[in-house]
Amino acid sequence: MPVTSKLPLLRKNGSMEQRVNFVTFATVDLDAARSFYQQGLGWQPLLDVPDEIVFFQIGPGLVLGLFGAGKFDADLNREASDSSISGVTLSLNVDSPEAVDDVFRAAVAAGATVVKSPVRASFGGYHGHFQDPNGIIWEIAHNPGFSVDEAGTVSLS
Repeated sequence: MPVTSKLPLLRKNGSMEQRVNFVTFATVDLDAARSFYQQGLGWQPLLDVPDEIVFFQIGPGLVLGLFGAGKFDADLNREASDSSISGVTLSLNVDSPEAVDDVFRAAVAAGATVVKSPVRASFGGYHGHFQDPNGIIWEIAHNPGFSVDEAGTVSLS
């Protein structure tokens, strides 16, 4: 039987380990999502199952899944839903305000819809938001109080 993780599933006190390995969204138009991320943003899929799901490695131990909405509902044994995405953003923190602008322009050129153009933010940084073809909202930000070390540990100050 394959081992999927060497990390403990439960802590000594019986609580669940504090981590997430997959973030999966139901995707109304899987082909549009695939095209946006692969051709538009240049991402390489970790696994692509035609007409079902595509996975992208997005960080150490973290995968983004885009699951065709019908198959998503079937997997959950539920009636078809509108599969709309609400109240969620995926965020990419970059090294500078200029990098925010660069990534933002590339995403819009790839077909993203501008939600909020990059602006100075109340947290002391600079950020903007765009939406992918299926409604996932991305924040591209430069936050001087946020860093990620080589091991992938996030520091907030």
